Amino acid sequence: MPTARRLAHEFLHRRGLTTIFGNPGSNELPFLAELPEDFTYVLGLHEGAVVGMADGYAQATGRPVLVNLHAAAGSGNAMGALTNAVYSRSPLVLTAGQQVRAAIGMEAMLANVDATQLMRPLAAWSGEPSCAADVPRSLAQAVFEAELHRRPSYLSVPYDDWAVELDANAAVTLDRSVQRGLTPSEAQLDDLATSVATAKNPALVLGGDLDTTGLFDRAVALAEHLDLPTWVAPSPHRLPFPNRHPLFRGVLPAGIAPISDALTGHDLVLVLGAPVFRYHQYVPGAYLPEGTRLIQVTDDFGAAARAPMGEALVADPAPVIEALLAKVPARTSTGGYTANPEPKTGDKALHPEQVFAALRETQAADTRYVVESTSTNSAWWRQMDLRREGSYFFPAAGGLGFGLPAAVGVAMGSPGRPVVGVIGDGSANYGITALWTAAHYRVPVTFVILRNGVYGALRWFGELLGTPDVPGTEIPGLDFAAIAAGYGVPAATVTDLDHLHTELKTTPDGPRLIQVDTEPTSPE
Repeated sequence: MPTARRLAHEFLHRRGLTTIFGNPGSNELPFLAELPEDFTYVLGLHEGAVVGMADGYAQATGRPVLVNLHAAAGSGNAMGALTNAVYSRSPLVLTAGQQVRAAIGMEAMLANVDATQLMRPLAAWSGEPSCAADVPRSLAQAVFEAELHRRPSYLSVPYDDWAVELDANAAVTLDRSVQRGLTPSEAQLDDLATSVATAKNPALVLGGDLDTTGLFDRAVALAEHLDLPTWVAPSPHRLPFPNRHPLFRGVLPAGIAPISDALTGHDLVLVLGAPVFRYHQYVPGAYLPEGTRLIQVTDDFGAAARAPMGEALVADPAPVIEALLAKVPARTSTGGYTANPEPKTGDKALHPEQVFAALRETQAADTRYVVESTSTNSAWWRQMDLRREGSYFFPAAGGLGFGLPAAVGVAMGSPGRPVVGVIGDGSANYGITALWTAAHYRVPVTFVILRNGVYGALRWFGELLGTPDVPGTEIPGLDFAAIAAGYGVPAATVTDLDHLHTELKTTPDGPRLIQVDTEPTSPE
């Protein structure tokens, strides 16, 4: 009779979950034993980096990915990175080893006490098999829950379960399938089309979910068909619209009053594939301008339910976009992409705009950028020209440590496109061990580290909150070129624009790191 381990491996194989990101401990070894040859195990040196890499890989491939963590301690280490995966809606399947069943109750070393509660409320589902015979079914549920909710799930398995032989009932799970479909009714589509067609001055707000689900080009087609001013929802983790398109009005600010101000004059705001809204800095005011109607279309039940204003249609945005293209008459659309402004220059070091202009001028048009440099946000949008789907990845919950690992995961998941990680020196420290994985697996990724010696976003927030004199905002003395060399990644330190261009024009066949000294800036 097959063991629980063999059935689990076979189920994962059939579902295409053959790439495992992990950092194993003793409890996980029985699951990893006898791993089939067509499985790939990607080792990370810290669980936060492991989840960050898996998050990037899942976003790049659009598929669920398996993560193997170590009991409670390893799961705890991963939770910071998990917050980003939750809000990027990445279908990660987290598995963790548990002590043998006989030792859990007495809280033996490495027992995951009350394991199902550990990852809540972050995980969409969290479970532990009731017995060894329940392992295959529980693993299947973890996979299906992640797929259905587009959110991480968590499964803790006692390690003595894996070697138990199971009867034919357990193998029935191998043939299961679960599908997701959220197609709106014709009446709902007609109502929405009428609302858009009869609005005097409608506007469009697009969210990262559109890029995640492959709707970038269709969103552009819709905006052009309706000739609508188009914003990107605040704090985007993906870019759903070309940022130099003539209809692009920018990324909405992340405060209540500023969003209301930006939308003033529009009688209808149609929001596709985004929450309404992911606020950050608290700037109170009216949620919407007087006389403005908001309609949200999202397949995220939670985002629809918790919104403080507007109407919501819970549906897959794809058929909604197609219906609007078919049912609403086309309007005259303006053409021609807008040119980037001349980059600002720095006095004592390069301005971030100079760095981003250099990236725009030297990197391929289909480059994927993984960005974790909050203080340079405004400089980024001024200087970049992103016209392809899947070009932009950002930590969805603002959790530091996403950039370096996610860049590795994105590169592993999209071998046909170049990948550049643009990381601030403050953020880089949180996921630094990802450099080892990049070197060990020879991942072709370029890391550009912006070194300004401060937590720039934190300083900006200090001004915003009226607390400019707090400690802990300076981080001098870091040398990421030396650190990278220690992990086996070739590195260069750049202080002038010509040298930066020279470095960026090279195309190594593995990872490389470019440290650039830049002037401190603020997000706005």
